[in-house]
Amino acid sequence: MFTGLVEEMGTLQNLQWGSRSCVLTIGCHTVLEGSKIGDSIAVNGVCLTVTGLGGGYFTADAMPETLNRSSLGDLVPGSSVNLERAMPADGRFGGHIVSGHIDGTGTITGIRQDDNAVWYTVAAKEEILRYIVEKGSITIDGISLTVAAVNDREFQVSIIPHTQKVTSLREKKQGSIVNLECDIIGKYVEKLLGPYQGSKEGGTGQSALTEEFLRQHGF
Repeated sequence: MFTGLVEEMGTLQNLQWGSRSCVLTIGCHTVLEGSKIGDSIAVNGVCLTVTGLGGGYFTADAMPETLNRSSLGDLVPGSSVNLERAMPADGRFGGHIVSGHIDGTGTITGIRQDDNAVWYTVAAKEEILRYIVEKGSITIDGISLTVAAVNDREFQVSIIPHTQKVTSLREKKQGSIVNLECDIIGKYVEKLLGPYQGSKEGGTGQSALTEEFLRQHGF
């Protein structure tokens, strides 16, 4: 479990490819403190397991599913990456619930300065946008952010100077690919309400979730 509050920016030192997987070597300092082999560290929002530790770096494996869902495979040696250790049980929950399991990627289509803030517009597929709501939470490359606006093609976030300073967003350009993780609560709600959405085959196709049903169940 992560919070989306980036602890430091690391640097990809090496990317060793197998046939469909790879081993990442990431240079860093802060996230190494207290870390051991088997621990989880989010790399650009992707939860990876530490497989090796050294002086100023750690290694982690990225499986085919991870590479298919995220932009990790597009990194090159020297790329900056956002890093966060898993949240301790006694830690502050300063961001939102972040699992480190990427839903997919988006493309930055616009960057606009607004006084001391920077607006980013990100285009994404419908299956991702359906879980994004205005004033809700979204994770971009491991950064917990508030959605400022959303439509059926893209969404926008407004970045404060601190976030711009301490994360890799400042290096992104129009056309950059970013990892996206939607707020998991929306996905759970959709799954739990599935049985009440009406049958798609042989049914009316109308939702069984009615005002009367909600009233009967205390809403």
